[in-house]
Amino acid sequence: MMAIKMFDGNGAAVEAIRLARPGVIAAYPITPQSSIAEHLADEVAEGKINAEYIRVESEHSAMSMAVGAQLTGVRVATATASVGLALMHEVCGVAAGCRVPIVMPVVNRSLVAPWSLWCDHSDTMAERDTGWLQFYCSTVQEILDLQLCAYRISEHENVMTPSMVCFDGFYLSHSMQRVDTPSDEDAWDFVKPYVRKNMYLDTKDVMFINDLCPTVEHTEMKYQQKVGFDEAAKVAKEVFAEYEERFGRKLQAVETYCLEDAEVAVVTMGSMSGTGKYVVNQLREQGIKAGLLRICMFRPFPAEEIKEALKNIPIIGVVDRSSGLGAAQGPVCSEVKAALSGMDNKVFGYVGGIAGRDISDGSFRKIFGELLDIHAGKADAVTTWFDVRPDAMDMREVETNVNV
Repeated sequence: MMAIKMFDGNGAAVEAIRLARPGVIAAYPITPQSSIAEHLADEVAEGKINAEYIRVESEHSAMSMAVGAQLTGVRVATATASVGLALMHEVCGVAAGCRVPIVMPVVNRSLVAPWSLWCDHSDTMAERDTGWLQFYCSTVQEILDLQLCAYRISEHENVMTPSMVCFDGFYLSHSMQRVDTPSDEDAWDFVKPYVRKNMYLDTKDVMFINDLCPTVEHTEMKYQQKVGFDEAAKVAKEVFAEYEERFGRKLQAVETYCLEDAEVAVVTMGSMSGTGKYVVNQLREQGIKAGLLRICMFRPFPAEEIKEALKNIPIIGVVDRSSGLGAAQGPVCSEVKAALSGMDNKVFGYVGGIAGRDISDGSFRKIFGELLDIHAGKADAVTTWFDVRPDAMDMREVETNVNV
């Protein structure tokens, strides 16, 4: 049985955690994640979650507590955002390297400087190569669904890799939407109890954990993580198929939309995807063959699925919600270009929506307009930073009048 409930994105993350029955919760509030930490404390206080709630002094401590607790054999819960995730960076590497399958909601928010409370993907993109699986949600419903699936995927004996379930700050974290929610019994039957594997803390079976590793073994430890990612791609398909069979909702590493005969397409992640689909529908009504591909599972990167979906589309634009400073293009565009290497597609990178700036229907119409001009032979380049104000270089300038 499915119950219809109203949740904002943070509430959906809390509900998924409650359904997964963690034994330890270590959390530190940070905007726009704060209500996750607060509501988890309420759930424990009210007896809805039977867990030890640890109020820590920082996100670094939160992840340290989570790693230690899960190594003892209990499922843990924590959550973070932005500079909180950056502070966790060191211990995120510990979780991944020790193969501790923590599942953590991350509410996407811009990194400093300048300071911002608003959404972009710079926080999780900075962690994309630290050894965590990464899922990017486009709706509040997906936050619940993907988090429940992430427990199964991360904890699989062939994967043993932690997961970030990423969703856009305020656009999803504070957006109230209808969510179909499984019963406690059905969710528990799907997620199943956590069983410790690989490394663990046990006074009756002592082992070294995260010790200084010599060069004769270090490469092999990293290779084991690489194999875990390879297996995660396979396990995810199986878990998504089971979830659809049980609960009737289709999940996938990539979602294709109107790509069968598309001449131009955009690649998106996160909450912007719904707006992109809306514009695709408008263009289709005008007879324009536009399409969209949404990346849902960014780590491991679904290169083969993307290659298959985009192989016949000549002109492609990839929208990054992070700047990728110093790189040839944004991080998502770099991955897509690598996946399509050797093919005849032309791929163009876009950067926008930084620090919460809206990626509107007008933004997508502008992007599709440029891609259509390239397809028609009227242009050969795009406006990569598509939403920059014309006075960008005049801002924050300081004029000085110093008499020497």
